[in-house]
Amino acid sequence: MILTTTTSIEGKKVNEYKGIVTGEVIIGANIFKDFLAGIRDIVGGRSGSYEAVLREARTKAVQEMTDEAMRIGANGIIGVDIDYETIGKGGSMLMVAASGTAVVLS
Repeated sequence: MILTTTTSIEGKKVNEYKGIVTGEVIIGANIFKDFLAGIRDIVGGRSGSYEAVLREARTKAVQEMTDEAMRIGANGIIGVDIDYETIGKGGSMLMVAASGTAVVLS
């Protein structure tokens, strides 16, 4: 499966547009990670715990989108967009949404 943020892929021809595919993941950040992140922010370091949560959520959202594209017979996704949003009380949860256009490439 080829994924790209562009609307075309060099050397490949779009033979068929299958439609929009999406993947959404909502992940809660636990209190322990919040506490450690706060300490790291105070001393100016990077928050490895939040970075890991972001990476995991992004990976899962892209995988869900890819799985949907494969189910409808696509072998590529163009115009991929990944959005991040905090939701819930006090922004305690993170939503990652991935979307793109599933295509058949040759």
